[in-house]
Amino acid sequence: MKILLTGATGYIGKRLLPVLVENGHHVVCCVRDKGRFAIPDLHHDQVSVIEIDFLNPASLNEIPEDIDGAYYLIHSMSSNSKNFAQLEDQSAENFRNRMNKTRVKHIVYLSGIINDQNLSKHLASRKNVEDILKSGTYNFTTLRAGIIIGSGSASFEIIRDLTEKLPVMITPRWLQTKSQPIGIRDVITMLEKVLFNEKTFGSSFDIGGPDVLTYRQMLLQYAEIRKLKRYIITLPVLTPRLSSYWLYFVTSTTFSLATKLVDSMTVEVVCHDNRLATLLDMHPMSYHDAIAAAFTKIEQNAIISSWKDSLISGRINTKLSQYVQVPVDGCFKDVKNFKFKNRLDTQSRIWAIGGHTGWYYATWLWQLRGYFDKLAGGVGMRRGRTSGIDINAGDTLDFWRVLLADKKQGRLLLFAEMKLPGEAWLEFKIDGDRLTQTATFRPKGLYGRLYWYLSLPFHFFIFRGMITAITK
Repeated sequence: MKILLTGATGYIGKRLLPVLVENGHHVVCCVRDKGRFAIPDLHHDQVSVIEIDFLNPASLNEIPEDIDGAYYLIHSMSSNSKNFAQLEDQSAENFRNRMNKTRVKHIVYLSGIINDQNLSKHLASRKNVEDILKSGTYNFTTLRAGIIIGSGSASFEIIRDLTEKLPVMITPRWLQTKSQPIGIRDVITMLEKVLFNEKTFGSSFDIGGPDVLTYRQMLLQYAEIRKLKRYIITLPVLTPRLSSYWLYFVTSTTFSLATKLVDSMTVEVVCHDNRLATLLDMHPMSYHDAIAAAFTKIEQNAIISSWKDSLISGRINTKLSQYVQVPVDGCFKDVKNFKFKNRLDTQSRIWAIGGHTGWYYATWLWQLRGYFDKLAGGVGMRRGRTSGIDINAGDTLDFWRVLLADKKQGRLLLFAEMKLPGEAWLEFKIDGDRLTQTATFRPKGLYGRLYWYLSLPFHFFIFRGMITAITK
């Protein structure tokens, strides 16, 4: 079967793709930027990629007409746009109109649980998208999930950040709101099993695990699993805006995402219709088991996807290819060229940089820079990196975005997503037995030039110390 997978570079899409391929399907992946998508080496013959802008109806003509099934995994929860709901509606309408002209038999949409009359803007938008999509001429199924727990999921990472970092938490009232979390493995299995299942045609299903918990209980259970003693004090005076700042400064979320999460967390998300598990003969894992499974993946360096790799977690809002060509004119550069003895060791150090590994020299200064960036409303250092051993174009790496990661050429190119009076690139390039490390800064105005000159003393020993450690 030929399956159309939208959101193929997203948290869910990246995990669903290998499952569909293993089931023998040919998967057509819709992406906004081919530069962020790497087809697994073993599956080139079963995967094709098309570049689509769902807000541009003309670009949807790239979708083949002989599609058998499709997954709609697009949403704008982290978008900074104030009219994100309107954009979601427009994307859904364009998708529906195009799919009506194909031979698609079944479309599956992953949405959010809707069981409150006073829906958050985010959940209300999800419901509108569902209504738009189900008006098409194809068979349609909606799966509605609440909190998804898995390595790299936004919910898991927020719970992890809060519990690991804060022995005592002063929390808002919404921590008493009930939710029904579900493990990412069960979400992927359900998405896989409902496709072409006639018993699910024309239906919407709430999906959740066996536990109904408050957010407070989820934090405390996480602490118990991690053998941490934590205390939670709930105050009614924390407004939604203060709650958003609380999440923003303690966790790795953007302020935009934190605002939408707080808006949604005031609404109870408990399954009213949880019959899909029975229909599919499944027994979803408990919250405790979902947390344990997430840490197994983390310890194995086997995290397939992370919400933090989304472009909207940083400052790039166009294709990566627009930044790959490092500018020359009007730029300041710091170039270091060192000889090394062992290419494999040197390249391994380059590919392990950032995250828990650090930056090999004066990492505390990098962390301090990230702290000030977070105070200024930037991304800071909290995004870390998805994998401890692998890097792909589009990944986040602390306050950098990976533009290019080519082991054959021995080249790693990063773009700074911190708040700067200009634009910055950091490049590592192996040529023979030498490593060239280049920091490029294109200033914006007088303040940008002043910033560079004030940073020069730090650059001198930080960049020199880093390349010395990498090539040792």
